[in-house]
Amino acid sequence: MTYSDLIVEAFMVLRNEFYNPDGIPNPYALRDKRSTQDDPLDEHISNILKVGLKTADCIRASGPLITPDLVLFRPELCRDVPNGVLRNDLTRIVGIEVKKIERTGTGVVARASGLDYNTTPPCGTIRVYDVENKPVDIRGFYLFVCQESISGRTNTYQLTAMVLCDGNVLNQDFSLYLSAIGERKKKIHLGSYKNGADRTRPMFIFANPLGAPELDHFVTLIHPAQDLESLNKKLGLVYRLFRSAGKKESMFYCYRIKSDIPQDHAVIDLRDPFPTPSRVTRTQSRGRFRLPVRVSST
Repeated sequence: MTYSDLIVEAFMVLRNEFYNPDGIPNPYALRDKRSTQDDPLDEHISNILKVGLKTADCIRASGPLITPDLVLFRPELCRDVPNGVLRNDLTRIVGIEVKKIERTGTGVVARASGLDYNTTPPCGTIRVYDVENKPVDIRGFYLFVCQESISGRTNTYQLTAMVLCDGNVLNQDFSLYLSAIGERKKKIHLGSYKNGADRTRPMFIFANPLGAPELDHFVTLIHPAQDLESLNKKLGLVYRLFRSAGKKESMFYCYRIKSDIPQDHAVIDLRDPFPTPSRVTRTQSRGRFRLPVRVSST
């Protein structure tokens, strides 16, 4: 039996759920947010994939602050299989992290030049654990969505852009990923009464694919394979995407369903298309509370 690419299947399910055949966003309702870490959109996407994936399972993270948000897998292809076999087989198991983005008042996506990934850097390889708590390294993908509320309708939204992206487009350094998810030492016994602590948590900023104008306002799959058109007749290639690392260049392929591609569209190359601000090593100091009076310096 031939098994399909799980990421391609997920992309098709999500495209057809969140957009109509003409590419117009479908409105959807979300329940109220229950706590700071609660995410109704992640839950909604998980439920869509659980129903839409006919030959695979979708498991959602068991609690907050766990990555990835979702794992898609075929149990019969993963059970008692060596870790190395699962590491790069998109027909067996993949992880998806959901990144929700909003728009600014001017209509552009927020954080276009760099998105917060909190304490875990993005990576094309991510680590999960089996039922015996043994580490399992699998391929990681990231779902970027721009969610906008619909005026006059409570808890009703639409997606005005969506990219399902190979994590290797964002970062291929698995050692960096492992260094961040491992155990760290806190600084303890701080302050006058020695009951304070510093968790020394890293906070990572990496690229936001929706910051590229060629990807905003569209529904795009960024995939490592160049032959998806031959495997799925509903997909068409729209861009070849290159990311440079010194003298090396990594190549990826951007697909959309053919009905979303204008007939006169020509496939072009995008080289490092994600906007990146100039960065400095120093951090910004805390904001200053300014009094409305002058105080003597003596």
